[in-house]
Amino acid sequence: MLRDITIGQYYPADSTIHRLDPRTKLAGTLVFIISLFMFRTVGTYMIATLALVAIIRISKVPFKFMIKGLKAIILLLMFTVLFSVFMTPGDPLITFFGRFTITKQGVWQAGFMIVRLTYLIVGSSLMTLTTTPNSLTDGIESGLGFLRIVKVPVHEIAMMMSIALRFIPILLEETDKIMKAQSARGADFESGGLIKRATNLVPLLVPLFISAFRRATDLAMAMEARGYRGGDGRTKMKPLLYKRQDKMAYLLMVVYFILLFLVKRFVKW
Repeated sequence: MLRDITIGQYYPADSTIHRLDPRTKLAGTLVFIISLFMFRTVGTYMIATLALVAIIRISKVPFKFMIKGLKAIILLLMFTVLFSVFMTPGDPLITFFGRFTITKQGVWQAGFMIVRLTYLIVGSSLMTLTTTPNSLTDGIESGLGFLRIVKVPVHEIAMMMSIALRFIPILLEETDKIMKAQSARGADFESGGLIKRATNLVPLLVPLFISAFRRATDLAMAMEARGYRGGDGRTKMKPLLYKRQDKMAYLLMVVYFILLFLVKRFVKW
């Protein structure tokens, strides 16, 4: 299960999406996320589905690799469905024990929530899978460059976000190693109910925190020993430059948004 989390990982491939400027991919991800919250009709979500499938095909990232990242949010999806189905008022469909009622509006809301969460995870994972940590750092720093006017430490923020994303797969791998080591010593992480298994995971926290702090200390000492100083005046080995394919990508984002507006306005479903 831990190895199935794809956010923060990089999947090397030779595709048009991989060659795009990181700022373009950040903008595209932001546009996609905004569209999921702005438009809530079946027609617009069909357009979003087609766009997402097309981008996955172009990125050459295996579809199975993308889907397995959803296993980590199954529990979240289950809670979302239960709360939406039973807590949303509306026309009753089924009543359990005379108290719990499933409404038509609740089923509709649950369906949209499942699709939205799934697309959010897949879309965000697609950005990190096709962008190296260094490129992602440069893209975030360049994209937030306007905040320097108000004295915001943009470079430091970008570096922290990049390191945090890079540490996700590292900590997951470390957690897997600790679980295997404790299982070899007799620890049981599989038997029992949900609460029991969650309680069994508590002994993992101490060694995991120690490992995380040790890695953070080693990284800080390595950066300091090499005289790392970010921010103004620092040159880049690979400067970010927009190419023709990036301009085409921005044009497709505009077309995507216009198409969603038209579908929402003229398609009544």
